Amino acid sequence: MKVENWEDLRLFLHVAEQGGLAGAAEKTGISAPTIGRRMLALERATGRALFVRARTGYELAADGRILLDRVRAMHEAAQDIVDWHEAVHSMPIVRLLSDNTLSCFTATSLRHLWAPHDAFRVCFKTTEAAIDLTHRDVDIGLAAERPQLGNVAVRRSVAVAYAPYCAQGFDHRRHCNWVSLGTDVANQPWKRWAFEQPGRHITNWVNSPRMMFDLVKAGAGIAVMPCFIGDSDRGFVRAGPVIDELGHDLWIVLHGDERGRQTVRTVADRLSALLTANASLFSGSNGRDPL
Repeated sequence: MKVENWEDLRLFLHVAEQGGLAGAAEKTGISAPTIGRRMLALERATGRALFVRARTGYELAADGRILLDRVRAMHEAAQDIVDWHEAVHSMPIVRLLSDNTLSCFTATSLRHLWAPHDAFRVCFKTTEAAIDLTHRDVDIGLAAERPQLGNVAVRRSVAVAYAPYCAQGFDHRRHCNWVSLGTDVANQPWKRWAFEQPGRHITNWVNSPRMMFDLVKAGAGIAVMPCFIGDSDRGFVRAGPVIDELGHDLWIVLHGDERGRQTVRTVADRLSALLTANASLFSGSNGRDPL
């Protein structure tokens, strides 16, 4: 008998437990004649007489009782898998929103925010727009500016610094090529800095910070980056000092109605601790300015 006949075994279980075809049909929604034919096919496949058919119903034969014990064990094991699968989907979700640059940091630091044994799931979302929790699409946000409106609770976190970076081996004293974000997506001061400076020779521009980082690492030129990106990647070196006017605080923002939820507090506390532990990386004090 082939394992793929599990559906017939499930029908067998219903017939055995209901004592006949009518009860099994009511339980499964499959017609009694169809179930009868499939029980005959099951008997042929096993080579055993499973039922004693009578006018009062279907009684189990000796081999039928033996099979019933095995099928019940299979059913219980299958139900355990179903319960395990459904338990995952019933676990609470914490939604964390940040821009694409900060998502680089939270993704690589996942073990500090979530572990497989946690009784909740974390949904990571990214946006380049200003953090807005009004519509409750997320529970926690990382914002470059303190929100002034909305039902939110805020925590001041680390100071964020920015500096120019180039690839290892790129001679920034000889070559003046710059890489910048396009003006259509440059919605933060650090993203606009390069093209706002007179005389900058911008030879490549992109619509994504992640792509800008990749181009710089490939040797395209110099670009302004957050220090927590540039100083944490050995592929980059500083091509100038920290640009003081671009610095700002980072804010952890929680929706006011969700901040009391235990899972949200847990992730927010872990996030706060993670950022604090990396404060020197974010402030740029880990890096060394070029000579």
